[in-house]
Amino acid sequence: MKLTIERTALLTSLNHVQSVVERRNTIPILANILLDARDGFLGLTATDLDIAINDKVAANISNEGAITAPAHLLYDIIRKLPEGSQVELDYKSAEGRIFLRCGQSEFKLSCLPQDDFPVMETNQLPHNFTLGAAVLKRLIDKTRFAISTEETRYYLNGIYLHTAETAGVPVLRAVATDGHRLARVETPIPADAEGMPGVIVPRKAVNEIRKLIDERDGDIAISLSETKICFAFGDSLLTSKLIDGTFPDYERVIPAGNDKVLELDGKAFAQAVDRVSTVSTEKTRAIKLALSNDMITLSATGADAGSATEEVSASYNSGDMEIGFNSKYLLDITGQIDGENARFIFADAGSPTIVKDSADDGALYVLMPMRV
Repeated sequence: MKLTIERTALLTSLNHVQSVVERRNTIPILANILLDARDGFLGLTATDLDIAINDKVAANISNEGAITAPAHLLYDIIRKLPEGSQVELDYKSAEGRIFLRCGQSEFKLSCLPQDDFPVMETNQLPHNFTLGAAVLKRLIDKTRFAISTEETRYYLNGIYLHTAETAGVPVLRAVATDGHRLARVETPIPADAEGMPGVIVPRKAVNEIRKLIDERDGDIAISLSETKICFAFGDSLLTSKLIDGTFPDYERVIPAGNDKVLELDGKAFAQAVDRVSTVSTEKTRAIKLALSNDMITLSATGADAGSATEEVSASYNSGDMEIGFNSKYLLDITGQIDGENARFIFADAGSPTIVKDSADDGALYVLMPMRV
């Protein structure tokens, strides 16, 4: 294999794929990236056996072929080469090394044969539909903060993507919860998505696809079965295994009888929460909300740091009430509010609270209170 490629193009493609590779690997081949030069393109593939990312970039190929090279080492070398330079990759099978040349620099990298590299099959994914990049970005951004990091409840370690109905209208819905807060975001169902199974997309795959979306516009082709999901757009293809588990019946967590409505400026409220919570103890991050007519008073007390209070004007006339929350969880949710106003719907101090965005009817959040 021998080729010449522009440094920035190679760096961009490497950046897409190398983050899948774990820093520590017990299987040596998984520390490598597959380089496949043919038909005027260099294909790059990385995998951790659960996720695989394929990318391709135009290259001037002298000899076609394929080999694997250390992912992070290759990325670090290319990153440090001069911008705009040409990079030559030359694999010599007799020496079992890749020669990387750029200007006056030459590197010799050890490599492993292509045949050892595991391939994740992408055929037999019967459900296929397309979703706009901006739509998928919204579904991810407004839910992934609530993904659980508790490995024992592995079925909560991802976003539950499924079809549902809202007021008789079919929707595609993304849900994430860690037991303390819940995010549910929906969008009109895309053509051909009816009949797809409900799937749990793992956290790592969610984060990788989110990185790739930033550099793409247009539609993303999604294919899935009950065990795998594939996202294809531009020259990138991400395939991931799905979490093998049953997502809980989240509808039971969403309260139906809440009747105390508080409406306020979401950004001003978030800033006040951030200021007041500065003194709260690191362990509980507790903050208390005291609601009265058209006013909300935020307060927090730290073991040694003292206390803080701040008043925020609001629209509220459902009787005095005090309720406590974890300030971090509260900030995570208010951070998703795009409109001017956030709407909090309470029942009492011990029941889950609903949060809605005045500018986004398709987003709903649930936050569990805490004793303060």
